[in-house]
Formats: sequence, structure tokens, C-alpha cells
Amino acid sequence: MAVTSDALRSSKKDLPINSSTEKALEETMLSPRFYTTDFKAIDKISIEVVRKEWNKLMSEFEVDSNIDHFQRPKDMQDNYSKISSDVYDEFVDFLISSITSEFSGCVLYAEIKKRVKNEDMKKLFGYMARDESRHAGFINQWLKDFNIGVDLSFLTKAKKYTFFKPKFIFYATYLSEKIGYARYISIYRQVEKHPEFRFHPIFLWFEKWCNDEFRHGEAFALLMRSDPSLLKGVNLLWIKFFLLAVFATMFVRDHKRPELHKALNLSPTEYDMQVFEITTEISKQVFPVLLDIKNPKFLQNLQKLRSINEELETCANTGIFSLKKIVLGGKMAVCFTKLFFMKSITNKLPEDFRVKPSW
Repeated sequence: MAVTSDALRSSKKDLPINSSTEKALEETMLSPRFYTTDFKAIDKISIEVVRKEWNKLMSEFEVDSNIDHFQRPKDMQDNYSKISSDVYDEFVDFLISSITSEFSGCVLYAEIKKRVKNEDMKKLFGYMARDESRHAGFINQWLKDFNIGVDLSFLTKAKKYTFFKPKFIFYATYLSEKIGYARYISIYRQVEKHPEFRFHPIFLWFEKWCNDEFRHGEAFALLMRSDPSLLKGVNLLWIKFFLLAVFATMFVRDHKRPELHKALNLSPTEYDMQVFEITTEISKQVFPVLLDIKNPKFLQNLQKLRSINEELETCANTGIFSLKKIVLGGKMAVCFTKLFFMKSITNKLPEDFRVKPSW
């Protein structure tokens, strides 16, 4: 359920905004969303069954090891906007998508902190809002080199908000944080080994950046493990759905950026499958059910999903008769359903929820 007030709709129409803010405001199947949730339900969460692990994690947040990380040093104050025209549009799209995703987390976490009285929840979501605010602001610094910085304050007011129950927030955001880690570390390792493909300085920050993402995922793992009901019964189907939705969205979106991946000397398919493998391995800490990403049919159906989406976008751009869009939409639903009903992998949860990032 999307919620936007009439006042916000009005402000969106009346105020002039730049192209990057317009892009961040887009509501498509692939674009990052803003969320709201049941704050009263989150206020009632008890983490006593994982208190020992929780206190250790909160100590790590409190140390704030990246407090000075997201700063551009004096020798990097130059304008880095001169990028190959082949890569420019896709790189900017990547940055705008990333800033929207990071800022989405910031807004949600800050609102939870504001709306709850539970001290454990206030502390956790305050820390995570702090981190995501830094990430979004840092990306915006580089976007401003292109004179297209995103108006984050306007985005807060004008972006539509989707309501998710807390458990859906946990599943989706856990995966968002962990797959964010896997994406950033995979790109960082590539440019670390091959600096000739590091066409922009922002990649230098990805190693420590992804550690923030990893720690956020650990927090959501604890929230889920504090309530065993979230990890059994019908919720196993929801976990599988969110795993598939996150993986499929990434696969389709990344294949829309061939020049960006070419510039990094990465194959979009190989890169995505590596990210899925890392994320799947990490997810063993909390999810009793996992996708069988090594089944050849998994990749085959993702490729079909991508192909159908390309046809749909062509229809949208050319204004082709809507009946074709309905047919393609049906084909996409069938393809997603086939992926969903592929045999999954049963995972026995380890006693120790912590996973050391070793990639």
C-alpha cells in the first residue's frame, strides 16, 4: 500500500527539481522504494534471547569505526565528472539508484527511532540512520561534481512510501544490506586487483563502506533470531519470495548497465552470480530456506525474466498497444512463478549467528 498525502503531491508539482531528483522519484518495478511500517509493533520487540550477541553488536556500532571514512581528502577535491560518454549515463544511474537506496534506509531508520520508546530499538535504528545518512551524503558529494546532486530533503517529502509489516521490513532490509555488502566488496576486489579499471575514486571507499552494510545485516539477523516465529511456517515462503525478488531485481537492473560493467571489466551475469553466491552463504546465518542458485534453471529463468522486461520497456517507450504489455506482464509473472517453485535448499541455522566477512 503506497501512501502519499495531497500536500506532498502538490509540492512535487509546484517545486522545480533537477533530473537526478526526478530519477530518484521514479516509481518502477526496479527502482528503490521508501518504506514505512508498524512502529507500535517494533516498539514491542524484545531481544532478551539474544541479549549477549546484541550487546556486542551495539558496542561495535558505538565505536563508530567509520566516523572519518566518508570524507573526500584534499587531494581528491578535483572535479571527476569527465567520464567516457559510453559509461556516463549508466554510472550516474548507478549512483542515483545507490543514493536512493541508502537514503531510503536512513529515512526509515530515523523514523523508527523517532516513533518508538523501546531503548534497544531507538539505539539500533539511530546508529543505522547515522551510517546511511553518511553513505547518501557521500554519494551526493560526487554527484555534485556532475552538477546533478539529489535534493534529499525534497525526496523525503515527495517520494511515495510503501507500508510493510515489520517482518517484511526485516526480510527485505536484511537482504538489501547483505547484498549491498556483496556488491560493494565484489567491485572493490576487482578494482583492487586491477586499478586500471578504477575509472572513478568512489570505488576506493567501498571496502570499509561495505562493512557498514554487513553490520546492519547482522542487526536484522538478530532481530529475526530473537523471534523464532519469523523463521518458520508460512514465513518460509515469504523468505523465499524476498530472496527471489531481491536477486531478480538486481539481475534485471544490472543487465541494463552493460557499459558500466564493461568499464570495470566485469561480466554482469558473472558478477551477479558471484554476488548471489556471497549473499546466499551469508544468509545461512538466519534463513532456514535458501535458493538453489547453482541449479542451471535458476540462471536460465533469470535470463528469460530479463528478456521479457526488455520487451516491456520497449513497449513502454514506443507506446505499443497495451494488450502486448498485458501479455508480457503475464509471461513475466509465469517466469517468476517458475523460479519461486524451484526446489529450495533447507538450511540448519548455526548456533553462532555471526558470519565473518572473508570475501
